[in-house]
Amino acid sequence: MRILIVEDEPKTGDYLRQGLTEAGFVTDLVRDGQDGLHIALTEAYDLVVLDVMLPGLDGWSVLSGIRRSGKDLPVLFLTARDSVDDRVKGLELGADDYLVKPFAFSELLARVRTLLRRGSKATTAETLRVADLELDLQRRRVTRGGKRIDLTAKEFALLELLLRRQNEVLPRSLIASQVWDMNFDSDTNVIEVAVRRLRAKMDDDFEPKLIRTVRGMGYVLESSS
Repeated sequence: MRILIVEDEPKTGDYLRQGLTEAGFVTDLVRDGQDGLHIALTEAYDLVVLDVMLPGLDGWSVLSGIRRSGKDLPVLFLTARDSVDDRVKGLELGADDYLVKPFAFSELLARVRTLLRRGSKATTAETLRVADLELDLQRRRVTRGGKRIDLTAKEFALLELLLRRQNEVLPRSLIASQVWDMNFDSDTNVIEVAVRRLRAKMDDDFEPKLIRTVRGMGYVLESSS
């Protein structure tokens, strides 16, 4: 599952991205309303976590733009504004839920999962596929050639990222930020180790080989068919 976070407060944004990434989601973080609306309309997300007070465009305008476009993805408002009028305004504009700061991350995570379960009923992209590999987002299950493959949360997030951007070479810096929520350090081999373990589980005993290393650039998942 892929989540867009639109939050300009650095500590809150980084906290959300780290927590949701550790929970197994693929996350993008932007800190400006204009950028948030643009990326929400041009890329595929399963949910948006949206602050109200943003530079560029406020959260009300971002939500209105998403709804005017016809996109029906769930939106969770996250804000320090806790008046009844603000909550009513958000819901009337099309927000699916409203959480007031400060918040417990466990509550936010529970609300995110509830919204994603609701949204999954109305979407068809519950399974990502390439060749004979299938990743079931709803049940968090991976199979290849009909054989169940058990992955850790990080391996699942890595495979989901590769599948969502299949045929696109992903640099190590992007993988580090999306899956581990860290800046890429050339002295660490955590990404190489993770890719090697993922290959051992879902590539070594199967054909065609799907994960390819592009020397000096990164990794790409593609079907050779």
